[in-house]
Amino acid sequence: MKLFFATDIHGSAYWAQKITEQFQLCNADKLVLLGDIYNHGPRNPFPRDYAPMKVAQILNALSDKIIAIVGNCDSEVDQMISEFPFVRDCVIPLGNRRIYCTHGHVYNKNNLPKLAVGDVLIYGHFHVNELVKTEGVYCVNVSSVALPKDCATYCIADEKGIEVFNFDGETVLSQKF
Repeated sequence: MKLFFATDIHGSAYWAQKITEQFQLCNADKLVLLGDIYNHGPRNPFPRDYAPMKVAQILNALSDKIIAIVGNCDSEVDQMISEFPFVRDCVIPLGNRRIYCTHGHVYNKNNLPKLAVGDVLIYGHFHVNELVKTEGVYCVNVSSVALPKDCATYCIADEKGIEVFNFDGETVLSQKF
């Protein structure tokens, strides 16, 4: 199985379109959105092409492939315009390890959920790219696409490893299993 991760779209139709284009090009099985899909949040500026309803239209076209995690800027109203459900967190088996998917405002490298050595915790929220090993768990922070503090990225994971790419297709971070 091949998983595609993106996070913190914050209502940007431009970045929602970029994500779906890359997702389709890489031929992944699932598009995992790690939260903060529609709302820009009160402390953030409006992102490029801020249009939450357009974001919903773009993403709803892939509803059968999306796993959506609730972020700290997501609300119940967001589910009303989405043809896919939102979940708090989820665990996806991948080869001989588990991928724990969350937004990052609760669980992150500084507050791990219960995971085994070799498992992966993947999240967004902090708008930076980072891949570290904490207590034997691979912790992957994928940057916001719309409001990155370093560069906009997406992540692909499969049984062989994890790779974080910028939107020019260059590898930013990588971990082989």
